[in-house]
Parts: sequence; C-alpha cells; structure tokens
Amino acid sequence: MHQGAAMHPTASLQQLLQQESDLQLPRFDHDHAWQLGCLLRELALQQQASVVIEIHAYGQVLFSHAMAGTSQDNAHWLERKRNSVLRFGHSSLYLGEYHRSKGREFELQPHIDASRYCAHGGSFPLRLSSGGLIGAVTVSGLPQLVDHQLACQALASLLATLQ
Repeated sequence: MHQGAAMHPTASLQQLLQQESDLQLPRFDHDHAWQLGCLLRELALQQQASVVIEIHAYGQVLFSHAMAGTSQDNAHWLERKRNSVLRFGHSSLYLGEYHRSKGREFELQPHIDASRYCAHGGSFPLRLSSGGLIGAVTVSGLPQLVDHQLACQALASLLATLQ
C-alpha cells in the first residue's frame, strides 16, 4: 500500500491533508478510471461489502457500479459526497472533520444545500500531481470511515501502477 494511504480511525486534519497530498496521480484517463473502479469492486467483494462506486473526472462519470444489496439511497449519498469534493476540493471525510473541529456541522452551514452536499467519508479528490482537481472517486454503502478507506486503498493501488 502506498505511504499515506492507510489512515488511523482518529486521523487528524493534518493526516487527512497529507493523505490527499500523497495520493495525487501523475496522469489519469478513461482507462485509469476503469482500473480504479474495478479495483474498488474487487476490494468490496473481498470484504463482502455492498457498495455503489463512481469515478467522476473531467466533468463526466467514467465508471459507475451498484453492487447487489445497494439502494437508491446509497446512490443519493454518493452524489452528495461527490458534489462536496468537487465544490470544496477536499475529501468528504476531511470536510466533516474540519467543521466538527470548528464546533459546527457542515450540512447546517447557511451556504450549504444539504440535499446536494454532505460531509460524510467516502469521496476522495482525484488530483493530478501536476496540479489541479480533476474529479472524485466515491464509495457509498459502508460506515463513512470504511468508505473513505476503501476509496484510498484502491487509489493507492492504482497510483502504485502509474509510477
């Protein structure tokens, strides 16, 4: 596993930011999106988990899969998590932890439409090491920390093949 991909359950904001820095990609295209999505599916199957998976990059969905046992509710959570990452440029777990550290709830902020955005772990920014947010990898269906870790584990595996 790539350094920085694993995360302790009580990770600090600094650790989450470091993880975002560590998991930047040298390049990313449609084939990489397919690889990443398939890696996520395999990891979920190994854990006997039912999740929905989405790879969103360059303004479009490049991979989408709903495993048996998921529901439309999981897809709605996925969309809200992804929207948060694309708007704010940080993992959905980081956004939740950041606002909790300030004594507030992300979804209750006056500029946040909670029907479109949420700060629950499971969506992680796809960022090129040359700079720039290009999309998000998102998982929904498990507890938020497990969703986050699954996304990061798959991203670290993909990154190892690209270096």
